[in-house]
Amino acid sequence: MESASQDINLNSPNKGLLADTMTDVPVDSAASARTAAPEGLTLAEEEELRAELAKVEEEIGTLRQVLAAKERHCGELKRKLGLTPLDGLKQNLSKSWHDVQVSTAYKKTQETLSQAGQKTSAALSNVGSVLSRKFGDMRNSATFKSFEDRVGTIKSRVVGSRENSTDSLHSPSGAGDKPPQDNTPF
Repeated sequence: MESASQDINLNSPNKGLLADTMTDVPVDSAASARTAAPEGLTLAEEEELRAELAKVEEEIGTLRQVLAAKERHCGELKRKLGLTPLDGLKQNLSKSWHDVQVSTAYKKTQETLSQAGQKTSAALSNVGSVLSRKFGDMRNSATFKSFEDRVGTIKSRVVGSRENSTDSLHSPSGAGDKPPQDNTPF
């Protein structure tokens, strides 16, 4: 399209359009006239409706052309301002996310999830308290005390037998005055 032949008035419906591009939607009035008239319409009413239809279709074509010209102009302005399609996408996503966050459904969902999190935290805290109490009760039980005493007895026997075996390894000259090391796993 040659810019010299374009209308530069932004409010003009023909901005950026050549005169020969005004036929976007073809209307074949001869073919339309050949169809039979619908029942209940007189010939004059039918002609009037067909004329109105042609006028509306012509307006639609004009509006499509005006819209295309405005979109081109918008693109040119964005290009001159350095705005990229990615910037527009980011802006649209930000606005959409903001719209979601201020929506009633989002607020209700957020509130419900917050309450569920608080209840879950409280429940887990209660479970921890109960387990701690149960382990304390178990440790103070007679069965656990008996088990603990048996483990202590076994440990003292193992440690005692190691001490006896390390004493026999020391030299009788008195150089082994160091106390034996306790490397027991218990």
